[in-house]
Amino acid sequence: MLFGTEILKYRDEILKDLADLIAVPSVRGEALPGKPFGEEPARALAMVLYKAQKMGLAVKNVDNYAGHAEYGSGNEAAAVAAHVDVVPAGEGWDSDPFTLTRKGNLYFGRGTADDKGAAVVALYCLKALKDAGVKGNRRLRVIFGSGEETGMEDLHYYFQKEEMPVMGFTPDSDYGICNREKGILRLNLLSKEKQPSVIKELEAGVVYNAVPDHARTILSCSGQSADALKEAAKTAQGEFTFKSVPDGLQIVSKGKAAHAMQPQSGFNAAAALIRLLSSVFSPEELGAFCSFLDQSIGFCYDGSGIGVQQSDEQSGPLTLNLGILRLENGQAKAGIDIRYPVTSDGGPIFSEISRRAEEAGLSAELLEDGKPLYLPGDSKLISILQDSYACVTGKPAELYATGGGTYARAMKGNAVAFGPFFPDEPDRRLHNTNESIDIDRFMIHAQICLEAMYRMLTA
Repeated sequence: MLFGTEILKYRDEILKDLADLIAVPSVRGEALPGKPFGEEPARALAMVLYKAQKMGLAVKNVDNYAGHAEYGSGNEAAAVAAHVDVVPAGEGWDSDPFTLTRKGNLYFGRGTADDKGAAVVALYCLKALKDAGVKGNRRLRVIFGSGEETGMEDLHYYFQKEEMPVMGFTPDSDYGICNREKGILRLNLLSKEKQPSVIKELEAGVVYNAVPDHARTILSCSGQSADALKEAAKTAQGEFTFKSVPDGLQIVSKGKAAHAMQPQSGFNAAAALIRLLSSVFSPEELGAFCSFLDQSIGFCYDGSGIGVQQSDEQSGPLTLNLGILRLENGQAKAGIDIRYPVTSDGGPIFSEISRRAEEAGLSAELLEDGKPLYLPGDSKLISILQDSYACVTGKPAELYATGGGTYARAMKGNAVAFGPFFPDEPDRRLHNTNESIDIDRFMIHAQICLEAMYRMLTA
């Protein structure tokens, strides 16, 4: 008998609670006492735990890093991990990003697809198991993180305080089953010396793991240089607008946002702006920092410009994203996100980038080296998930690799990414404007999720 269909009776309640959660703009903010990711992520976490408590589930908030709702009894636990924080909304939405907006079968809002929709569904799967009085062989938790989008230190902290599940999954990727996640390397490139004054300000991006969709600079330059820039913009890659401001000439570069695991699917506004500036100004006028970014990063999303291009059969090529750029008062910083193959090592990659940066008069600062995840295809967990998927869809769940970093890697080889989106779905615009879910398809995911949770509980 298929238990997963039990979730269908909760469809209206799921949408109501999703609307409440979407209304919380849970973008990471300034750390506050007891709120490591700021006010709004803490508010979103408190909201989802309150809803779980009202369902009669056991709940725990672990210092506003993460929390869980739990059902069942036993000496060990299985888990589903989702997150309630989101990336910034960005500009260009057709509706309010923090209002759940329906258009036909589509529901729009920041977090619908990544990952509040899946978080609410997982919570209602726990409720369905409780309401049905299912008896299991272990406890089953839904873990809600509040800092996934900015480094995943939320779950690392959580597991310092709480037990590690014996099996689990995170519905924060695609179907079939992602048993291979590339390593994630994040670093800053920093200027050592004050940069030339032709660039008074330069800024782009707010997070490492997204392609910046706009960049802005203010220049102190001659009218001749301004005219040359405007002329060069006519044939340059990208879209630019120019405006005279009290401090000089302002240029805004427009790009296309995308997730850092697929930077080639976006268009990097920062790289485009630097390329435009370098077409007019000499390296001496532009400074070592921007010259290095243009020559060694630029539009080389595979790391070839900086000497770290590589690939493997298991997970594919390395990707590189210039996510953050700041230059002010002559001091400069560039934030880089790299996804490297599962059979590789982040240490030599960072060493090579650091060496090249030093040669150019810059320095490199390592922020994170998240090691790859690789779970063998014959594991018990993968068998449970494959059976759950096949029971609901009648199709096999293929194993695949991703450049995305999910909570699975925080569970020390006991978890994988599983859902919520299907291979034939159109782009749901994660980390982009007009993010959405198709509710009919999402309820198929809900059935798979419940079936898998039922089997993890009773296996």
